[in-house]
Amino acid sequence: MTADNRLPRDAQSILELAARSMFDLFANASEGMMLVDRNARVVWINDQYRRFLPALGFEREEDFVGHPVSSVVQNTLMHQVLATGKPILIDLLDNKAGTFGVSRIPLRDDAGEVIGVLGIVLFDHPETTLQPLITKFARLEQDLNDARRELASQRRTKYTFASFVGSSPAALEVKRQARRAAQSSSPVLLLGETGTGKELLAHAIHAASPRAGRPFVSVNMAAVPDALLEAEFFGVAPGAYTGADKKGRDGKFKLADGGTLFLDELGDMPMSVQVKLLRALQEGEVEPLGSNKLVRFDVRVVAATSRDVQQMVRDGTFREDLYYRLNVLPVRVPPLRERRADIALLIEALGEDIAARGGGPQLELTPDAQALLAAQAWRGNIRELRNVLEQLALRSDSHHIEAAQVVAVLQEAGLTAVTWSAPEARPVSRIEPLGAVGALRPLPEQIAELEQQAIRAALAHTNGNRTAAAKLLGISRASLYDRLADTENMSEN
Repeated sequence: MTADNRLPRDAQSILELAARSMFDLFANASEGMMLVDRNARVVWINDQYRRFLPALGFEREEDFVGHPVSSVVQNTLMHQVLATGKPILIDLLDNKAGTFGVSRIPLRDDAGEVIGVLGIVLFDHPETTLQPLITKFARLEQDLNDARRELASQRRTKYTFASFVGSSPAALEVKRQARRAAQSSSPVLLLGETGTGKELLAHAIHAASPRAGRPFVSVNMAAVPDALLEAEFFGVAPGAYTGADKKGRDGKFKLADGGTLFLDELGDMPMSVQVKLLRALQEGEVEPLGSNKLVRFDVRVVAATSRDVQQMVRDGTFREDLYYRLNVLPVRVPPLRERRADIALLIEALGEDIAARGGGPQLELTPDAQALLAAQAWRGNIRELRNVLEQLALRSDSHHIEAAQVVAVLQEAGLTAVTWSAPEARPVSRIEPLGAVGALRPLPEQIAELEQQAIRAALAHTNGNRTAAAKLLGISRASLYDRLADTENMSEN
């Protein structure tokens, strides 16, 4: 082979020759070229580019050249290349002239400063030349949008205050307190037995707050292993430990930024996490595992627990400073036995939901059956009531439920049913079945009558010991005294 003495031997000359050759190649093979200066103004276009001017809305070249590129070319990224100095070698550009495959290359002076950007239209019919790539891109974009919508739906609230069924004084009071809490940005602590609707109220508080349009993210302390709680809260930096995601993972504080973070089963939080949670709430920032960078956040915390946190503080199993940090707006959610007047409404609402989920007809309970349910202690509260109704729906061949069926389910479930006998064996003072003479009375009256019967039976069983009777009935002594006072008032009237 013979050497070509016309080829340069030094690196600088080779780069200059390559640059000229590449420019000539792009100029001849491309569909158009444009140059913008350091102020992002168009200063030159070649002959091929001029044919796009009418489609872009310009009759004359002087209406295009000399103007800011963002005002004459829609969706351009030339200003981004100017700002970063980094090229965009292959991209798709959509504007009024069509869809184009483009490349954007920064131009530098001898000092290395970016003085302009060269834009090159590589091809003007990507729908044919890049069809496989465009199809794959469109499919990935669709999958991403679907995933975003699914994630957004999971982080929206499921309930509002209308979902908290009840018109009793206790139910109205808890909703009043929760509505007031919704308008504040202070932490809310929901206290109450399991199954009373604390999670529902947390959703409702978020939905009624100024943060309603932002994420609602929940963490169940009892469902996450202690070793993973810190990562769950604060996130994980890329490659923080063996097996960690190479892309890292956002924690719940980051995911809930701008919205509400719901801490369910607060009493099950280990002490090691309590310390870091307190610091996060005080500083408004978290440090992901394996990272030395602090991440700022803005969340409103709603916590819930069925445990006696005050006693846990006294026992040393819950930090006192964290308790006071979270117990700013305490809301006590009453147990079902303190709002028996709502049981009829709950039976109807729960029955509708069970029927909708199961696809069958809604349960219809006789007054006797409803009265029996109203007289139970319901230690599992609304969750337990729902379970009994679901069992009735599955065990019965008819949607019409009699008192005997309720008794059978209650006894099999290990619940204490109020003494009940078949209609033909009952005294006249018992509540008559629907359709009998005098049976068409308001349901609250019938429930109140059955409650008084249960109280009298309990007092007789305990030889008048009111404390023991209250314990037997599953109500507080104060509630028993209130019901006895109501009985005396009714007798005086």
